Amino acid sequence: MTDGIDRLAPRASRAPGGHPLDDPVRLSLLGPHARFAERRGNVLRYPADVSPFVALPPEPGDADWAAAAAMAGPGGIVPLVGVTAPPPPGWEIVMSIPGVQLVDDGIAAAPDDEAVRLGAPDVPQMLDLAGRTRPGPFLPRTVELGTYLGIRSGGRLVAMAGERLHPPGWTEISAVCTDEACRGRGLATRLTLAVAAGIRARGETPFLHAAASNVNAVRLYESLGFRLRRHVLFSAARGPAAGPVT
Repeated sequence: MTDGIDRLAPRASRAPGGHPLDDPVRLSLLGPHARFAERRGNVLRYPADVSPFVALPPEPGDADWAAAAAMAGPGGIVPLVGVTAPPPPGWEIVMSIPGVQLVDDGIAAAPDDEAVRLGAPDVPQMLDLAGRTRPGPFLPRTVELGTYLGIRSGGRLVAMAGERLHPPGWTEISAVCTDEACRGRGLATRLTLAVAAGIRARGETPFLHAAASNVNAVRLYESLGFRLRRHVLFSAARGPAAGPVT
């Protein structure tokens, strides 16, 4: 490839000696989401219009940070999940948000008769809803990561939820959001349970992430039957302005 990124599917698909949810981005790209994986050395990422997430090795070295910088471009920002190792000199941490990882611990997952499957034709409305409600990164091709369900009112998309990270045996519920004018009707809860039902039907286990500061959302998920598994750190680092020398 002329940009130096290998888009062939990576070879490994297991987390040696660890739990798949300890490194969900990397294990997704090494497993069920391998078709999306772009790779430079030991660094993996999703295409920029699918998801912003980048996966570095658990203990990244200078070569790994250089590969991440090359993929992001000069001065580019590298979003990270669970990476606690500090970047080398020349990098700047531009975001650091404490978060939580919650897993299914007996939620009452169930299909919803009003929920409809969303696809490529629905992306403009999905982007509009996500832009107004800010549930987290949602890009033009994010819908390709898994099943997305929505509820419409008067022909307008007013709530949605779907699947994002997909480490082996697990699927993350993400992009849970409701139009401000339609909140208080339980739409987000219904869609979360409906997406969870689809995940369970495949023999997988639902999980999700939330900002630790979003206590109302965390309490809601816990009331549905999700259990706190661990605390995580969502961060982003800006690479060297001049880029690495290649």
